[in-house]
Amino acid sequence: MKAVPGKTTRPTTDKVKEAIFNMIGPYFDGGNGLDLFAGSGGLGIEALSRGLEKMIFIDHDPKAIQVIRENIKACQFEEKAEVYRNDADRALRALIKRGIRFDYLFLDPPYKQQQLVTLMEKMDRQDLINNNGNVVCEHSSNVELPLAVGRFQQIKHEKYGIIAVTIYSMETKE
Repeated sequence: MKAVPGKTTRPTTDKVKEAIFNMIGPYFDGGNGLDLFAGSGGLGIEALSRGLEKMIFIDHDPKAIQVIRENIKACQFEEKAEVYRNDADRALRALIKRGIRFDYLFLDPPYKQQQLVTLMEKMDRQDLINNNGNVVCEHSSNVELPLAVGRFQQIKHEKYGIIAVTIYSMETKE
């Protein structure tokens, strides 16, 4: 898998990626995913390789978009992937307009722009996640995320050195 050149993108390490999928999978029986702040597309491509049917990749960096497209092609997932160059807010507005709902959301924003709670609140209000869907947040280990954000309940939290992974599940509506 190719990485994005330069220092603007921080790829998820193999150790952390493996840990994430052991926590939420490790394999899926279909479903849709969104890889927001996709970087090289590693998390989304891994999810496709483990059985997700469709993945939307979003990043604002043109170099990242080029690398995502190359990595998707190398893995032969072109039919299962959509790739968009956009910022997170605009991308979410576009997805809301399309009425798409997701089973798995991967959020790995730049650590300096920690906006995970704000993004999750917006996703909850706009009903972007299917019941029992999961949100995987990768963040700096010195950031403590709340136990609940809207209808999202924290179900796992692990630290791997300077990286932490917090996973939320959407509460099932009665």
